[in-house]
Amino acid sequence: MLKQFLAALSAIALLAFGTVAASAQSGTPAWSIRPLVLMEGPGHAYDVVGEIEADTRIRVDRCSKQWCRVHKGREAGWTKLYSIDFGDGPDSRYKFPKVGFNWGGPGLVCLYEGANFTGASICGKPGFRSRDLLLLDADNRFSSVSIEGDVSVLLCRDRDFHSYCVHYNDSQRHLHGFLSNNVSSVIVY
Repeated sequence: MLKQFLAALSAIALLAFGTVAASAQSGTPAWSIRPLVLMEGPGHAYDVVGEIEADTRIRVDRCSKQWCRVHKGREAGWTKLYSIDFGDGPDSRYKFPKVGFNWGGPGLVCLYEGANFTGASICGKPGFRSRDLLLLDADNRFSSVSIEGDVSVLLCRDRDFHSYCVHYNDSQRHLHGFLSNNVSSVIVY
């Protein structure tokens, strides 16, 4: 009986460890752009449960209007949305295109509602920027992007260039699964 109990306990421990190991890689990759004070819930009314240093790679589990639940190792909690960056590095505010990307034009970028450049579209030249496509009645509609000339485009899943973003240099017949029908902000370089 004791042997069966220990075997069951070992199995539970392995499952728990596997869940912790799997959850360590869950969430959207992001960076802390300043020291993060972690709260028990989304707001200052909750208790402080930890802290994460600035310029640290973190994972974002979910976000509300102004708060995100993040984790790094064993540290987890809620922090202010504008204290994190979803870019490639801790200081990647998407002001300029990365080296190797076209920019400055002449050229044109068009976002299409359908795959293979079909359906309704919106187009922009270098300098076109929409922090929230909802304001153009075009939020979460696009499935493909055509890029002509010496330009590139940054497409982001959430408004204000938050969450999952991809910088494209070439036309895409089908946007990546996280962006297909989920583009909410755009910059044409």
